[in-house]
Amino acid sequence: MTGVPPQPTLIDGELTLRPWRDEDIDVAHGLADDQMVRWFGLAGTPPRSELADAVASWRQGYADDRSAVHFVVELSGETGPVGTVAVRRLSPGVGTVTWSTYKPYRGRRVAQRAVRLLVVYAFGELDLDRLQVEVDPENRAAARVAIRSGFRREGLLRGGAVLQGERRDVAVYGLRRDDPRADTLSGWTALMDSVLPKKRVIAHVVVRDRAGRVLLCKVSYKLDLELPGGVVEPDEDPATGALREMEEELGVALPIHGVLAIDWLPRWEGWGDAIEILYDGGVHDPSLIDTLRPDGFEILGLGWYGPEELAGLVSPLNARRLPTVLADPTVLHNLRDGATY
Repeated sequence: MTGVPPQPTLIDGELTLRPWRDEDIDVAHGLADDQMVRWFGLAGTPPRSELADAVASWRQGYADDRSAVHFVVELSGETGPVGTVAVRRLSPGVGTVTWSTYKPYRGRRVAQRAVRLLVVYAFGELDLDRLQVEVDPENRAAARVAIRSGFRREGLLRGGAVLQGERRDVAVYGLRRDDPRADTLSGWTALMDSVLPKKRVIAHVVVRDRAGRVLLCKVSYKLDLELPGGVVEPDEDPATGALREMEEELGVALPIHGVLAIDWLPRWEGWGDAIEILYDGGVHDPSLIDTLRPDGFEILGLGWYGPEELAGLVSPLNARRLPTVLADPTVLHNLRDGATY
């Protein structure tokens, strides 16, 4: 392809990214170690000829259409390469970033500084709109480089790669050209929000009758009877979520009168841990049930049940906590997996 400019040399203070030279091959081959073999999924340290072929291929990829741009990383005061960094086009406007730091130079932020310099080049000279990094979740050093270079964690590809003959997960980190910079408040908080833990919030409603019984739903997706309510949506406060779920499931949003219990639920049956809030749906005449309209899809039926009837009808979790809550609905119960702290 004509019109492709020569591969540039990029300089940022003590750090330099430059094209590969033939003399780099011997140095780089001699610095390959077990970590590089492991995280790049190599069968072992490749022979020099394989690296030489790769360098020739990288040069051709740049000369053809800059579909791949590979740099050697140099550090002021050191002789020869201290690492590598590269960007490869995945699709129009999208590139993937890879890097390595040779063992004698690790712990000096070489990769982080090199990736940041490469990002400026990729968004500018290469006119890419999005960059992404794919990291094995156990490669914590690489994950730190991605985050500290401004990449947000976006998801997990389960079994997305084979490493040393083993099917492995792949964590995906992404950075868009229009993302706020990581050194701004909005950029930093978005970056941290992408990696900090996120818990589900569940809002259920305890509706009682004058005999002290609780309203339970027969649901289509499991055998256990369940309280009205469900998972709170993103950007929805829990009380609003409880009201929305009641209206969707029962055809009416009964008033709620505060919180009866806050419960932490550990991992269970494939679910991650969660915080559950039990709202007070008030005390009603038993005839209330005749005015409710189950949706017929998720909620198949309704009934009043006393505390002594719950065992075997509800989940073990509800069998533990509902009798406690029903016995004293005047206090806020702080629970852990259905039991009082």
